[in-house]
Amino acid sequence: MNYQDTVNWMFQQLPMYQNKGNSAFKKDLTNTIKLAKHLNHPEDGFKSIHVGGTNGKGSTSHMLASILQEAGYKVGLYTSPHLKDFRERIRINGEVISEQTVINFIKRNKSFLEANSLSFFEMTVGMAFDYFAKQKVDIAIIEVGLGGRLDSTNIIIPELSIITNIGFDHTQMLGDTLEKIAVEKAGIIKEHIPVVIGETQAETETVFKTKAEQTQSEIYFADQIIDITPDSDLKGAYQIHNKKTVVQSVHVLRTLEFKISEKALKNGLLHVTKNTGLKGRWQLLGTAPKIVCDTAHNKEGLTYAMNQLKQESFNQLHIVFGVVNDKDLDTIIPLLPIDATYYFCKPNVQRGLDAEILKNKFKINQLLGSTHNSVADALTSAKSKANKQDLIYVGGSSFVVAEII
Repeated sequence: MNYQDTVNWMFQQLPMYQNKGNSAFKKDLTNTIKLAKHLNHPEDGFKSIHVGGTNGKGSTSHMLASILQEAGYKVGLYTSPHLKDFRERIRINGEVISEQTVINFIKRNKSFLEANSLSFFEMTVGMAFDYFAKQKVDIAIIEVGLGGRLDSTNIIIPELSIITNIGFDHTQMLGDTLEKIAVEKAGIIKEHIPVVIGETQAETETVFKTKAEQTQSEIYFADQIIDITPDSDLKGAYQIHNKKTVVQSVHVLRTLEFKISEKALKNGLLHVTKNTGLKGRWQLLGTAPKIVCDTAHNKEGLTYAMNQLKQESFNQLHIVFGVVNDKDLDTIIPLLPIDATYYFCKPNVQRGLDAEILKNKFKINQLLGSTHNSVADALTSAKSKANKQDLIYVGGSSFVVAEII
């Protein structure tokens, strides 16, 4: 199989959350543990930092990777989902894994993967860990895929655990209260391993403190400790929370004998996109009219994005919007501006919500617009209607953003 054949085969193996949603969520780590044993436990072959949370874990992971690169370390970075190419999920010092390495891993392990019915996510985690161990990274930043306790990444014993915040996302799998979701996320806190919590929340603070007490882990609430943060090239106003989380994490890493100078910290935050290839976070796509895209897709994330829109200057606001079909629209529609012109579209994944259904749901709430056959068509239409002083926002889902960057 060539690279495209290989990736297509991976996508077809049992449900994959990116396409299917709930049915892809496996409630145990049996397969991952089997695969780790088959691969001779690569997770034991490198140091790691485990990053969970509802929002901001991707940005936080990329910021930390950038800082550690600036400090001279060889840094693995595992994140999900990808926007354009599967290989974005697995990087070392910003360079994506090679096509040949992906092909070879699947070829070498295909019979095992098939015999044990491993899911797309499970085999991807195995591939990342195997790659990082073989490439002898100094440290790998590992982003949790979904939840924490039962996530395939949760076989590592990291140097540091990080939980950015807790919000209502994937409630069908993780629970319908912030406390229940926090319990799942807290599953990445390990015995005697320090943990940084990004944002203090009344509903979840006790959950984390209790778990940290049980595991005898030092716990730090970044927003209670960090006041001032350096500038970053990630310009979303919401990044202030992630920056505080990252700065506190760097303080903890220094106590663990990682050599990270103030210069490395500042340069790392200033050069996140260049060092790591991160895209889709309040990313500027054009000027006159200004075009911005953002991957925010749930209540908490969209609250920050919409607040930032209010700080922008423009004549008319155009919003290209699409979501997946398990999105709780009742929690996000009230956040969106009523005076914008909407361009509804369906992201090109199996679980994308039909644009006509989206339009009708918005119409009930007095948010009006037109439907389009694709994200690209919607953006083209917005550009044709916008004048130079207008602003076009593209978002609602990572999958929407992926189609236009």
